[in-house]
Amino acid sequence: MSDVSQPAAHPPVTDWLNDFDHTDPQWTEDPFPIWDELRAASPVVHTERFLGCYLPTTYEAVRAIANDPEHFSSRRIIVRDARPEITKSAAPPITSDPPVHKPAKQLLLPPFTPDAMKKLEPRVRAICNELIDGFVTEKQVDAAARYTKHIPVRAIAHMLGIPESDSDLFINWIHMILELGIKDENMLLQAVHEMSDYFSAHIEERRSRPTDDLISYLMNARGKDGQPLEEEHVLGSLRLLLIAGIDTTWSAIGSSLWHLAHTPADRERLVAEPELIPTAVEEFLRAYSPVTMAREVVKETTVSGCPVKPGNMVLLSFPAANRDPKMFPDADKVVIDRRENRHAAFGLGIHRCVGSNLARMEMQVALEEWLKRIPDFALDPAGSVTWSQGTVRGPRQLPFLLGKTM
Repeated sequence: MSDVSQPAAHPPVTDWLNDFDHTDPQWTEDPFPIWDELRAASPVVHTERFLGCYLPTTYEAVRAIANDPEHFSSRRIIVRDARPEITKSAAPPITSDPPVHKPAKQLLLPPFTPDAMKKLEPRVRAICNELIDGFVTEKQVDAAARYTKHIPVRAIAHMLGIPESDSDLFINWIHMILELGIKDENMLLQAVHEMSDYFSAHIEERRSRPTDDLISYLMNARGKDGQPLEEEHVLGSLRLLLIAGIDTTWSAIGSSLWHLAHTPADRERLVAEPELIPTAVEEFLRAYSPVTMAREVVKETTVSGCPVKPGNMVLLSFPAANRDPKMFPDADKVVIDRRENRHAAFGLGIHRCVGSNLARMEMQVALEEWLKRIPDFALDPAGSVTWSQGTVRGPRQLPFLLGKTM
């Protein structure tokens, strides 16, 4: 994946209620019992780690924070060890607050409509089948390394009009920003600079040779004042699209396949009833939501009766909200035909994910094509599944046995 060193270790957690840490190996491996323990104790808990951070544990508390930009700013969206000064929005619209947020978000909506996704779907199906062609006759495969991570990388590269063959570069930058960058400021800055240089070269190229892709779309976009966007805004949005468009969906596809390898009855049912896949996708999104965002407390307030103070971050765990039994019956069970499913996997409030139509389509297509061609698969007992650390959770090694394994 990368030749960069692993981040510095934090002391292990011995008291989750007063000293939680979302980068702790226990959380990375299996966060669900931790969330249950914290939710039973309080709707909001606090740690002194990360220079002070709150964690809302219930759906209600997460929703209240996500819908309150006055007290909770989006200018920082990752909880990290460092908190450097911010002069401007790094990745609009996700790092923007009102009133700047709305026009920045509206600019990004047209390329991600359901109709736009229908046009992209044949390319995504082709990508899935090209990948499956590479290992379908093998008996063992790491589905993360050979399948799940490549689908969203190549799809977003196709939309941006950048070479799909640069995917290893993109994956490395994401690793540096979302995992290593939590504990290493230099790693984060290096990745941001490399991404900016990469996109600046593509922007320069399109000045003389315009194209029909997302880079040219942003270059031609106009702000609410009718003026072209500043280059820094274009670069920030491109960095956002690359980061948000890859790791999240690769994690969601991987978790879905992990569940099906782990739960033969659900796998067999989806093979027999492929029309159930869209409903199952919603349940996988709820049960294994990949994305935890962050907010910065900018004004004192209370959430679910708990005081929160400025100078702290908030780990805004949509995955924990989606496991709240007050919101979802049998919240800890994966029910692939769950009909009522108002999950928060794509966020809540004004920052709800722009790319939700893209993610749903990619997940659905990735599962359809895999189950069509590889109906029998199971976890390889000789291998081990590893999960990513930090803001986005998904399997990074996913060793499977293919074919009849019983």
